[in-house]
Order: sequence, then C-alpha cells, then structure tokens
Amino acid sequence: MIEKKGRLRARLVLFPSSSFTPLLPGEAESFKEQGNAYYAKKDYNEAYNYYTKAIDMCPKNASYYGNRAATLMMLGRFREALGDAQQSVRLDDTFVRGHLREGKCHLSLGNAMAACRSFQRALELDHKNAQAQQEFKNANAVMEYEKIAEMDFEKRDFRKVVFCMDRALEFAPACHRFKILKAECLAMLGRYPEAQSVASDILRMDSTNADALYVRGLCLYYEDCIEKAVQFFVQALRMAPDHEKACIACRNAKALKAKKEDGNKAFKEGNYKLAYELYTEALGIDPNNIKTNAKLYCNRGTVNAKLRKLDDAIEDCTNAVKLDDTYIKAYLRRAQCYMDTEQYDEAVRDYEKVYQTEKTKEHKQLLKNAQLELKKSKRKDYYKILGVDKNASEDEIKKAYRKRALMHHPDRHSGASAEVQKEEEKKFKEVGEAFTILSDPKKKTRYDSGQDLDEEGMNMGDFDANNIFKAFFGSPGSFSFEASGPGNFFFQFG
Repeated sequence: MIEKKGRLRARLVLFPSSSFTPLLPGEAESFKEQGNAYYAKKDYNEAYNYYTKAIDMCPKNASYYGNRAATLMMLGRFREALGDAQQSVRLDDTFVRGHLREGKCHLSLGNAMAACRSFQRALELDHKNAQAQQEFKNANAVMEYEKIAEMDFEKRDFRKVVFCMDRALEFAPACHRFKILKAECLAMLGRYPEAQSVASDILRMDSTNADALYVRGLCLYYEDCIEKAVQFFVQALRMAPDHEKACIACRNAKALKAKKEDGNKAFKEGNYKLAYELYTEALGIDPNNIKTNAKLYCNRGTVNAKLRKLDDAIEDCTNAVKLDDTYIKAYLRRAQCYMDTEQYDEAVRDYEKVYQTEKTKEHKQLLKNAQLELKKSKRKDYYKILGVDKNASEDEIKKAYRKRALMHHPDRHSGASAEVQKEEEKKFKEVGEAFTILSDPKKKTRYDSGQDLDEEGMNMGDFDANNIFKAFFGSPGSFSFEASGPGNFFFQFG
C-alpha cells in the first residue's frame, strides 16, 4: 500500500496539473469498445482514433494493434496497417487474426511470397481456418500471374500482361509495381489515356515514384510530344539515376527529335536527298514509337514525291497509315501520288476516307476532282490516242493526227494479215474520233470537263473515219500509198 502511494505521488510530481486523473485499468478497453462501435458503423477515421487511444494506454496489447490494422486496411493505408499487424504478432505469435491481417497487407501490397508465409503460420495455429486457406490460394494465384506476366512481357505479348496484372490487382489493389507494369503495357499497346491515368494516380500518392514518372514520359513520347517526354524521363532519372528504361527512352527521344528536326531543315532548304537519309535514319531509332514513325514515313513520302519517285512515295504513305489509320496528311499525300500516277480508283478511295473524317470544302473539292478524273479515265483517252499532252495546241493536235492517221491507214496495211488489218483499222478509226473531238473547241471543252459526248447529237458511233481523213488531206486522187520495201509504205501526194 505504501509502495502504491509512492508511485501515485511520483506521478503527481511528473504531472502537477490539478486536472490530472489517474488511469483506470478498464479505460483502454473502453476506448477499444468505442473503436469497435465506430468500426461497425464504418466510421473508420473515428475507429482509428479510439484504437490509437487504447494503444497509447496499453501499448503491449496485441488485439489493439490488430484492430487498428483492420481499420487502416479499410482506409486503404496498407503500409501502416502492415506495421500494426506485424507488431500484433510480435506481441503475441499465437494471434491468428494478426497473422491473417499481416498476410492480407503483404498481399494487397503485392508481396505474395511474404503473404504465403503469414497465411501458413495462421494455418499452423488453426489448420481449419477457411479464411487462411482461401487467402493462401489467392497469394499463390498472384505469384502465378506474376510469373506468366514476366514471360509474356519478354515475348512482347502486352495484352496478356495487362490481363494478368488485372487479375493480380484484384488481390493486390495497393501494389504499385503491378500497376506500373500494367500502365507500361497499356502504353506499348497505344492505350495512352488509360496508361496515363494509372501513372497519374500513383504520382498523386507519391510524386517521387520514378517508375510512374517514366510511364508518364513514355505516353507523351509515343504521342509524339517528345520534348515534354524528355522532361519526365529526366525527372525519373533524378529520382532513380540507375533507371535503365528511363535512360534508354530519354536517349531515344533526344535522338529522334534531333534527326527529325534535321530532316525537316534539309527539306525546307530543298536538299531532298539529305532529308531522305535523315528521315530514314530516324525511322531506325525506335520501331515502337508508332505516331512519330508514321509522321517520318509521311515526311519521307513527301521527299520521294518531290524527287518524282511516286511509287516509293505511295509505299511510304501506306506505311504511315498502317501505323496510324487516322493520319489525314498521309492519306492526302498518297491520294495526290495516286492522281499523279493516274490510279484514280485508289485516289477516290483515299479522298473518301479523308472527307468522311474531315468534311471541309477543300476535301470535298479534292474528292470531286478525283471522281471526275476517274470518270474520264473510264472513257477513251483521246490525248493518248493522238500521243499529245492535255495542254496541246491546235497545231500540235493537227500534226499528231496527220502522223497517226498515216501510220494506221488501212491502205498502208493491205498486205498484212487479217488480224493486223483489223487492229490497224480500229486504231485508224480511234485516231479520227480523237481528232474530231479535240479539233472542235466545243466538243473538246465538254470532253475535258468529263461531260457525256453522246448528248446534244454528239454520238461518236455515227462518224466515218475515212471522211475525216479525206477532209483533212483532200480528195482521194491527191494521195496514194506505195511500197518502199516488204511491209513498208509511204504516203505520196499527187
């Protein structure tokens, strides 16, 4: 009794305030009961406060730490919860719920192996514990998903990795490592908004997370925002100087930016050969950067078009739209190359794609022009028949007719086989038909504009090529064909 009074006197000396109230033995338990009540009402913040008061009064009680660990888990504060759960089993190694909560925290944070050890200990203490049995299975499942994801990442099967990480995160919702791996694979799949969302969530909780900074940079890099991407890579390397992926990505981004800019400069200066070489070198830097490579292919296609290598230009633009099927500029460039090579069906297809995406007046006009050229291409090309340019003068058309009419006149081929005679007669008729249209300003205008020539009495099936020939060269007696050797004839005026 004297010893008890002595301890009380000592406490009064330490706490001289008149408000001091000695702690009663059941007060800590009372705080725990109040914490339980708030926990039942899902008011976890208040529950946490009361469990903390109980721990402060009685720091050697394992169940108080276990209860606060459960509350912290409900608040999503798994690292703090893990500390409390570990303390609870240090105080009482036979505390089954403490081992279960420790395992659950390990699993939620992605440490499935440590979780298995905790659940195994719980099963040693209570081998029939259904929760421990199920959680042990869950932890093993997470380890299996990790193993499969690692192999699939090496195979670059990023969709499978995302699937495995989604399954693993069902059991490990607080694992940043799983989230980062998922985000990186989403970026590799071109699902940039999803990847950025995951990385941004982590950065809100931990602004110094180098992996999340790397993924944010990776998304920007793949979206062709290279300058901003470099900033994130540099920041990631400040946080983790040995971050290998950030180091490689930063180096690639800087090299790609420099090569592309040098190529653009050479193009503007008219040095197309150098521009071609620089764009080609840039394309070899990182095959995974789809958007930037699509632009590089289109740029190189433009260079090829300038060099009149139209087939190569078409191939480059095709590669660009394979990488990015929304790339309007590549479709427009390819369509123009198709127009220049008279592949009008393909040009119409590309312009239709462009107009469906961007319904502008300019795109509408380009489509109409291509459709007109396609319509015109389905008819006989009178310019080709005469062998003249579409801008040929009246004199050039007459000279061309003279040459072709004499070349294909039936009399000149009277000694040839029936098959050759028939073919030459057909060509002679086409030459006359072409001259009839192109030598008449009104008909030529209608023909050039793509209008039907059969309208307004211009039926081309009713004319006589011989009459045109006679009208051009004069009366039948004023010329004749004479042989100058086997199968050779020349025209002689009378």
